[in-house]
This record gives sequence, structure tokens and C-alpha cells, in this order.
Amino acid sequence: MSVIGIIGGSGLESPQILENTREITVETTYGPPSGPLLRGQIAGREVVLLARHGREHTIPPSQVNNRANLLALQQQGCTHLLASAACGSLRREIGPGELVIPDQLIDFTRFRAVTFHDQFPPGIENARHTALAEPFSDEIRQQLLSAGQRLELPLHPVGTMLTIEGPRFSTRAESRMFQTWGADLVNMTIAPEAVLAAELGLPYAVVAMVTDYDSWKEDEPPLRVPELVAVFRGNIEKLSRLLQAVLPRITEPR
Repeated sequence: MSVIGIIGGSGLESPQILENTREITVETTYGPPSGPLLRGQIAGREVVLLARHGREHTIPPSQVNNRANLLALQQQGCTHLLASAACGSLRREIGPGELVIPDQLIDFTRFRAVTFHDQFPPGIENARHTALAEPFSDEIRQQLLSAGQRLELPLHPVGTMLTIEGPRFSTRAESRMFQTWGADLVNMTIAPEAVLAAELGLPYAVVAMVTDYDSWKEDEPPLRVPELVAVFRGNIEKLSRLLQAVLPRITEPR
């Protein structure tokens, strides 16, 4: 049975969710990941959990060592990756407390390593250009959508996720610009992970947990972290139920 890597971490390490746990400290050629990995079972499925921002959430988005994180999960035998991410909504119809399974991605980061290929082998035939027209695994997405429907969760089946640098939130002008680009959601972490997962050949999908309306909605109060954290914690219960339902249904790579 394949091993599923879960990136996100916050709230998922409770003994009610992750059973038979053991901590694993690893090192990669790109340095250490964000922290020790937790290996165990969720709903009988072998998983490896990685807290993207560290166990105490001390690592800002731009400082996450994404290459080490992804490589560490692959070295643990992970064949699929599921990520969770808090995000802001750029659409009135996608509200706080709801979940989205994104199908598209816009990378608006500027300072992060987004490839393992720092150098190509000699010869143009050895150039490494990864196809990314479909950045998220449709197979995993469909399993997430089916499970979400069975659980009657407030779930949106598609969405374009735009990743900004952070850690600051968007200005109103930026938020409105992102809307004109066709983005539905904005967050600070997903783009590098999706690109690196594709380079490693690992199917990757995201459960986006909406916490706010970013900055475009003038009838909403300015974004504040305590309010976002409260909504995020409410979303964790939905995410936990979704993972328990979907993990046994993710199949071996063909």
C-alpha cells in the first residue's frame, strides 16, 4: 500500500486523527525540512505528516524550505501528496468557512526556489522543462470531491489559486488586480509545492480552507490574524473528516 504525504500539519497531529505515530528526523541534500516528520495512520492508511511552517508555526511563507520538504516526503516513500492551505477568497460566492478543491494555479511568488533543476546536463536534449498545464492531480481531486459530497461539506469543486509572496496581506488594489487575472483564491504557500511535486512526479492536490475575503471587499473589516485563526480552526474539523473519508480511496500510481 502506498504512503500518502500530508503537508499542512496544524491540528492534524492529534491522537484522534493520527494513530500509531512515530517521529522521524531527516536531512536532505537541500537541508532539513520544516521540522521532524510524523509517520502513522489515518483511517488505516499509512501517512507522513509534515508541518509546513514548523510545529510552532515559526517559519514565514517565503522561508519555507520547499525543496527539502518535498524531497523528505519522497524519501519516506510517499507516492501521493495532499496539502491543506488557508486562503482568502476573491469571489463573493466563496465564503469563509468553506472548502475549495483548486484545479488551477497562478504563481506570483518572486523570491523562492521553485525547481530542483539548478543546472541542466550538457546538451539541449537534456533540458528539464516540466509540463504544468494541469498543476493538480485530477484523480486525487475527484476523490476529494466525492468524499466531500458524501459528507455534505461546504465544498467548491474548482478554483484558481494565486500564490503571493507574503507574509503581508494584499492591498485592495492588488486584491482587485488578482480578480481581473481570473484568480478565485489567494494564499502564500501552494505554488512552490505544486511545481516541485510535478518535478518529482508525485501526484499533488490541495484542500483550500477559506478564512476571509482578502482585501477587495470594502464592506468587510480589515484582515486581522486572530479572526483568521478562529475560522481556520473551525475548518480543521472539516478537513479532518474529509481526510478520513478520502485517504482509503487513493489508489496506487499506475
